Amino acid sequence: MPKVQWGIIGPGDIAANFAQGLAECESGSLLAIASRTPARRESFGDRFGVAPGKRYDSYEALCADPEVGAVHIATPHPFHAEQALMAIRAGKHVSVEKPMALNEAEATAIVEAAREAGVFFREAYMYLHHPQIARMVEILREGRLGAIQHVKAVFGFSAGFDPQSRLYSRELAGGGILDVGGYPVSAARLIAGIGDGVFADPVEVKGVGHLGRTNVDEVAFGLLKFANGITAEISCAVARNLGETVEVFCENGSLRLANPWVPGRNAGPSDSEIHVTTGGQTEIIRLEDERILFAFEAEDASRAILAGETEATFPAMDTRGSIGNARVQDAWRRELGYVTFAEDPATVRRLVNVLPSGLPQVSTVKLEGVEKPVNRLIMGCDNRDTAAEGAVVWDAWMEAGGRTFDTAFVYGGGRHEAVLGDWIRSRGVADDVTVIVKGVHSPYCFPDVISAQLDISLDRLGLEKAPIYIMHRDNPDVPVGEFVEAVARERDAGRIGIWGGSNWSVERFAEAVEYANERGLEPPRVLNNNLSLAVMVKPVWDGCVTSNSPGTLGWMRENGIIHISWSSQARGYFLPRELRDRLPVDTNPETCFGGPKNEERRRRAETLAQELGVTPHNVATAWVLSQSFPSLALIGPRSPGEIATTLPALGVKLSPEQVAWLNLED
Repeated sequence: MPKVQWGIIGPGDIAANFAQGLAECESGSLLAIASRTPARRESFGDRFGVAPGKRYDSYEALCADPEVGAVHIATPHPFHAEQALMAIRAGKHVSVEKPMALNEAEATAIVEAAREAGVFFREAYMYLHHPQIARMVEILREGRLGAIQHVKAVFGFSAGFDPQSRLYSRELAGGGILDVGGYPVSAARLIAGIGDGVFADPVEVKGVGHLGRTNVDEVAFGLLKFANGITAEISCAVARNLGETVEVFCENGSLRLANPWVPGRNAGPSDSEIHVTTGGQTEIIRLEDERILFAFEAEDASRAILAGETEATFPAMDTRGSIGNARVQDAWRRELGYVTFAEDPATVRRLVNVLPSGLPQVSTVKLEGVEKPVNRLIMGCDNRDTAAEGAVVWDAWMEAGGRTFDTAFVYGGGRHEAVLGDWIRSRGVADDVTVIVKGVHSPYCFPDVISAQLDISLDRLGLEKAPIYIMHRDNPDVPVGEFVEAVARERDAGRIGIWGGSNWSVERFAEAVEYANERGLEPPRVLNNNLSLAVMVKPVWDGCVTSNSPGTLGWMRENGIIHISWSSQARGYFLPRELRDRLPVDTNPETCFGGPKNEERRRRAETLAQELGVTPHNVATAWVLSQSFPSLALIGPRSPGEIATTLPALGVKLSPEQVAWLNLED
């Protein structure tokens, strides 16, 4: 029988458990070990029979070994994400100890990388592979206990305080929520989602707890509420003996796992009991197995890899479940006020290898009046609420050659400008990037607001000047000259470069140009309306203006005005149906762009995409960039994977005839 040849990174206690599990499974075996500490490397190799030539002093060397088919990562928490990405980019199947990353944004980047590479990936929640979990699911599904109502899941122990240990050190992402909190979180989500066969995502997360002397959570309690009405109590600790239990309270009784997390961790047997109570009577279901707990997860992963699968299946932790777990743990930590070193705005960490190799670099154009070249694709910064979320995306953007960013005074109530500013400061790139700054959004769209809002925006961003300033809305009740004069004052003060308007009509824009030219002032040069291959049928927001109309396109061609489009990708309208169906209802592209003419545009984009070997999404993006006037496109990727699927559009060159045909102008 063929076996998966495994390499292990990090020879600690849990790595030893996994090695023991491999020794007891039929489908995998241990081939290699990597450690930067010679004594630990040799001791582990001797203990588990690793050949001297397979004992690597670097993680990169292990991942480069062509005989290693899969890698299990068992280092401390902060290193999981970077090492998982390294192994994935080396083409290895990956199993990584929990938590797979320090936050949802990092977890998403890893999952996307694994999907891009086509490799198996799994977050190693070993307890989910034990037979008692499958039996629990079976009992709850069979119906004798009735509807599930409430879950109580606990994993808390007391470790002696050591500020340097991984459990208490903030520099090692210590604390209960990241160390063992994922167990109760995953159990609650598993049980709440049993009816659908998924790890359910809670609609509410509440929490309290105690941050200790090192500012990590020593004990934490949480409450979860799910859309189906199920509630859950979760708790964890590294400094208090709370016990280890899972209890499920149902309409007609209850179920309890006496030893849910680690039956047979260090040695077999991994026997367990399930207590089922109905009608005042308790039945004890005993499950017996001679193997160590970790043999089950080693076997399941190895079999999945041999079968060509790319992730674990329910009730084991699939990739959607892992991302959801990270999201809940993020929310739980926020409730307690615990921010890891990796998320601190001043020191937010950088991940590498988040983008696959071979992608086009983001190209640039030179705009008159702007000192630095401007990217043809521009990073929209209206969807990242924390420095950690932003860093994962924006570091990848910089890696791809991106240097141009777009933000606005009103985004996130000001939070998004501040988060972008934190990232700029943490990376020291204020002199390298070009930030489009937008202000005076309704209802505060008046000339005398421009200066005050610009003060605040530049302070949030840590910049002295807005190289491109755009009025976020127009106010037709105000004479256009008053806006032109207000911008001129800021230009004279050296705080604005070129400028323009967002959601302005071409008539109003032309009036502003005329007013400025007559008085020797700087005219608006940038129109920032919606422009996408799909024509906006219903405005995304009140007061929105589209430039995809024959009159506006003709005016743009005649006047050569710079156009920077928002919703340039029509909110995903050109994505495959299965991806569109996953989009939130409030951002579903059919709401704004649905209609027979746009369906025909999508059909034509699909036809041309097949000819060109790209996606319809890429064709639609290329359509915006291929206009005969200076046309740049704002994009709003929420993850590195969305950057990766967009960049191929830069390699698509459309002829004027193709541009017209796609837009039904033929």
